[in-house]
Amino acid sequence: MKLPNGNRAFVEIAKLRNYCLDPTHLRGRHKARVFASKLGITAREAPLLRDALLGAARESDNAVPGDRDSFGRRFVLDFDIQGPKARGTLRSAWIVRAKEDFPRLISCFVL
Repeated sequence: MKLPNGNRAFVEIAKLRNYCLDPTHLRGRHKARVFASKLGITAREAPLLRDALLGAARESDNAVPGDRDSFGRRFVLDFDIQGPKARGTLRSAWIVRAKEDFPRLISCFVL
């Protein structure tokens, strides 16, 4: 299935730079280490990661629906990405908030 309104997906670049790709973030540092070692993606490449996430949100039909609660409906979307160092597969988590009709990135990591 496609993400609902994936063509309008939202990915906050600060979330990528300051969490997923930040080697000093308390929780994100482990993700950042794997992004860098496996794919060669660091905070400097956050725009590359953002573009890949938005492209997958628009084009992929591999979205798997998850929980629905008072916050909204969650989805998981796995996709391949080419980093500066290598190719790999990412798992991305998305939410369509209860009063919105487009997906927002929750998090992502290298599988």
